Amino acid sequence: MTDITSASGAPTPKRATELVAASLKRRRRKQARLKWIGLGAIGVAFLMLIILVGSLVSSGWQAFTQTHVTLEVFVDPEEIPLDRLPRGGFDDALGASLGKMLPGVDMSQRKVAKSVEKILSNGAQFKLRDMVVADPKLIGQTITMTVPVSDPFDQLNKNLIDRDTPEQHRRVKDPEIGYFDALKAQGAITKPFNWALFTNADSRFPELAGLKGALAGTFWALLTCFVISFPLGIGAAIYLEEFAPKNKLSDFIEVNINNLAAVPSVVFGLLALAVFIGWFGLPRSAPFVGGLTLALMTMPTIIIATRAALKAVPPSIREAALGLGASKQQVVFQHVLPLAMPGVMTGTIIGLAQALGETAPLLLIGMNAFITSAASSPFDSATALPTQIFIWADSPERGFVSRTSAAILILLGFLVAMNAVAIFLRQKFENKW
Repeated sequence: MTDITSASGAPTPKRATELVAASLKRRRRKQARLKWIGLGAIGVAFLMLIILVGSLVSSGWQAFTQTHVTLEVFVDPEEIPLDRLPRGGFDDALGASLGKMLPGVDMSQRKVAKSVEKILSNGAQFKLRDMVVADPKLIGQTITMTVPVSDPFDQLNKNLIDRDTPEQHRRVKDPEIGYFDALKAQGAITKPFNWALFTNADSRFPELAGLKGALAGTFWALLTCFVISFPLGIGAAIYLEEFAPKNKLSDFIEVNINNLAAVPSVVFGLLALAVFIGWFGLPRSAPFVGGLTLALMTMPTIIIATRAALKAVPPSIREAALGLGASKQQVVFQHVLPLAMPGVMTGTIIGLAQALGETAPLLLIGMNAFITSAASSPFDSATALPTQIFIWADSPERGFVSRTSAAILILLGFLVAMNAVAIFLRQKFENKW
């Protein structure tokens, strides 16, 4: 016999202790390795998130400011006669006023005049027109106006156009840069916060494009989605969890609800295009149709979350209420559902947040149309934040690059806010049994 094994062949106590110690070392090494792998995975995920957000911020923060020029505009009666309103040479009046601020510039030369007028945004003449139409007494007077500059000069002021680039490869030529620098030296150029990003609807011109129409369309679509999916989702979950008999039919329904939660969103878009627009004849590009589509997508999430919240309520609550003589309906609606409501609301908000970021189904029902006004009802043509981002990302103008990133940041802000509300509701109203 040795000190390694006993007569029966089993390890001696000393050897057993050594084997256990070696096994513990191996397990601890594996546990430490798994821990560091997990931390590494989390670190990589956070790094990718930081890179994503950093790239969006670096390219999108410029869109939150807009270059403006302040002019002393003489509303010339010869260019803007009272009897021709709202017609008139509003662009010529603005160009003449801009030319007076540039000594030595001969505005009588058409080529020079065009170069000077290129500094102003195309929307400047419409702003002057609206002011004069609203108050015709301005004709013959000199008024002070602050209007946005065109996109190339906005990019120039934000150092997004390299002045050292050869002139033939620049959107802004050397004389035009000289005109702009002269205005800047006079203090006529400012770069305030770009409120137009939130107060203007979409436009072909980047300096005038905003998210007002997309925000309105998103609001109506989400409101429609909530009004339809919230009561139907909760009602279906209550029936399946509390009242439906446990048979093959209910099992079949439960399996299909779980499958619907995993169906790609483009399938719901095709369904909406065929049914809501093709069969029912509902208006294309309307937030109401978008809301119906998003409701179909959100309902499985709400049903699953509501059933999970109902299951979390202890059976003793139901038994106590039944023991006191309450009916099944009273037990569910007066005792179980109020206790499960925090989980229900959390699941609903998360479902709506998911619907907020969906693009494919909205594209298929036409909510990517060019809309220059904000929808005043869910039946008006509109776009939404995700589709507006898609439209801007597909635009060739340089100014839309920063606006696309800014719109993505705004969308992410809404998503983070909605998820923060869900976390707050869960922590505030969570019941611990």
